Amino acid sequence: DVRLVESGGDLVPAGGSLRLSCAVSGFGFTGRFSEHAMCWVRHAPGEGLEWISAIDGSGSKTSYIESVRGRFTISRDNAKNTLYLQMDSLRPEDTAVYFCAAPSTYSYTGPSAVRYAYWGPGTQVTVSS
Repeated sequence: DVRLVESGGDLVPAGGSLRLSCAVSGFGFTGRFSEHAMCWVRHAPGEGLEWISAIDGSGSKTSYIESVRGRFTISRDNAKNTLYLQMDSLRPEDTAVYFCAAPSTYSYTGPSAVRYAYWGPGTQVTVSS
C-alpha cells in the first residue's frame, strides 16, 4: 500500500521557521516516486482545504499560492523518497494541519484536492503571535 507520513510540525513564534518532511513508501509507488508530482495542502481551523504548493517528479518545476510565495520552499529528495516544505517567516495565519499528497495522475500539480489520491495523516503547525 502507498503510505505517506508527514513530520516536523511544531509550535513556533511568528517569524520562525519549520521544515516539514513527507516520507513516501509502498510497493510499486515507491519505485516510481521520482515520476510522481507531489503537493502540500493545509487545513486551518474553520477553513477548507487549501492547496499551497506542488512540485513535479524531477523537482525542477514548483508552484505556490501567493500567500506563501517567497516564504515557503517545496523540494524533494528522490533518492530518499521524501518531500519537504521549508517554511520561513511564519505567520499566525499559517497555523493549520499540513498534509502531503500525491495525485492519481502522475504529473498533476494543480489545486484540485479531488485529483490527489494519496494523503498522509497530517502534521500540526501552530504559529503563535
